[in-house]
Amino acid sequence: MMSRPHPVRPGRRTTALALSIATVLGLASTTNATPLPGAPPAKRPIPVPTIDWTSCDKPELADFQCATTEVPTDYDKPHGATTTIALTRLPATDPHQRIGSLFTNPGGPGGSGVEFVQGAGKTAYDPSVRAHFDIIGFDPRGVAGSDPVTCFANAKDEAAAMDKLPAFPVTPKQEKQYLRELPKIPQGCLQRSRERIQHASTANVARDMDLLRQAVGDKKLTYAGYSYGTFLGATYAKLFPRNVRALMLDGTVEPENRTGKKGDRSVVTRSGQGWATSRAFNEFLRLCGKAGPERCALAKLGDPRQVTERMLQNLKSHPVTIDPPDGPPIEVTYPYAVKTLFEAMSTPRTWTILAQTLATVATTGKVDHRPAPKVTKYLRGKGGEDYASIGGTLANLCVDTRNGVRPEDFPAEAAAEDAKGPHFGRYRAWQGLSCMVIHNEDDDVYMGGWKQTVDVPVMVVGTRFDPATPYEFTRPFADHFPDARVATLEGWGHAGTLLQSTCMNVLAARYLVELKATDGASCRPDAEPFAAAPGATRR
Repeated sequence: MMSRPHPVRPGRRTTALALSIATVLGLASTTNATPLPGAPPAKRPIPVPTIDWTSCDKPELADFQCATTEVPTDYDKPHGATTTIALTRLPATDPHQRIGSLFTNPGGPGGSGVEFVQGAGKTAYDPSVRAHFDIIGFDPRGVAGSDPVTCFANAKDEAAAMDKLPAFPVTPKQEKQYLRELPKIPQGCLQRSRERIQHASTANVARDMDLLRQAVGDKKLTYAGYSYGTFLGATYAKLFPRNVRALMLDGTVEPENRTGKKGDRSVVTRSGQGWATSRAFNEFLRLCGKAGPERCALAKLGDPRQVTERMLQNLKSHPVTIDPPDGPPIEVTYPYAVKTLFEAMSTPRTWTILAQTLATVATTGKVDHRPAPKVTKYLRGKGGEDYASIGGTLANLCVDTRNGVRPEDFPAEAAAEDAKGPHFGRYRAWQGLSCMVIHNEDDDVYMGGWKQTVDVPVMVVGTRFDPATPYEFTRPFADHFPDARVATLEGWGHAGTLLQSTCMNVLAARYLVELKATDGASCRPDAEPFAAAPGATRR
């Protein structure tokens, strides 16, 4: 269900992104690709794909172009089966000043680069970046519109199955059920999409990006990667060090933590997200208390720390149901609340609404005593449709890492992590369980070392209270590069250069356009959460 034999045929229409391919506007193929590190050179050079850009099929995307193209499924067999890659492009606003293309990756892993650029490309970058670069987003192989790894017959079945399991187990009884039921989801991914998983490594995504760079006519890569995208950037730099013009890497995934070593804890535990989110949550509560009841609804109920801790403890045994004004009733369990808080810590501009929601949960008297739904059987036969699936996240996450734990080790690991990061440590630790099923399936994976040889400056960005990529890993990530310049957002949330700080956006633009960056630069966010009025400063 993944591969197509050579010769390459035109990219097909993808259901998830509704890409329309009609006209032939792309560059002609050349044959100057780079062989795999440590592998004998291919008998014939790897062909560079043609990208036939055309208009997208939605009125609101009139300023964007869309395409699909084909890349080798297996770079050891570059003239064999192919994999479809979905792309979008936002052309430079001043073609006369155009430097080239800015390739992007929004993170995840499993995030759609197409949706990222179409949703944020016009607002996430300084006008000087928009003027000098075509901004390109592509879905990594296995993700969304690029031959996605799927685990169910369709998206509806996946959503229904995911809803039947809590975000993580809390009691010993729930842990036993989780250990029994959760692995059925990645087993379904393997049953449906094993071939796609076997070629889904970040190293292969990097190889795809190098072919796409050549296809758009850029001599060297200009790249902005966020979160998982920093790991992709580090991998590209190792495989193609001479092909780098600029790397702006924001919210760093330390590569040695990601790939791991024999005997290590599970991959998500190594990320540090449990204790980092707990710290960010404490900042949320501190700033709420500082703002007071006029600007933070949670503070109307008392000390925000005491109110939320009491609420979370009560949810462990007494879930509640709330009735939002714009949707159906929501059952709020303890795992649901922790998962929601984890996700919300990445976007501080939503914290005012989050505080209102928490106040509603804390004061509701409607207790839901309904029994937990039964878990349905996940495994089905092959067939079904392609759709944007959790499988893309699992494939990219699991094939790039070593895990030194066994499934039966997870309860103890989760308890230890919860001691370091209350509430969030347990949740994040359990997220690595799927990688006990999906292992290092891709023979072409790159696992290190990580000493870089890129001979141009690299810009590395960290946010002081980042819940997903802890700030403590920023400098160790930068130290892998001969010349890395670290900039710090003295604020909150995930990915400091994305719509949080005008100051930081200016620094990023200066680097991407002029290749100038100052090590040790720092910025403040444009507004403090719960603040009465925005303001921006720079140190």
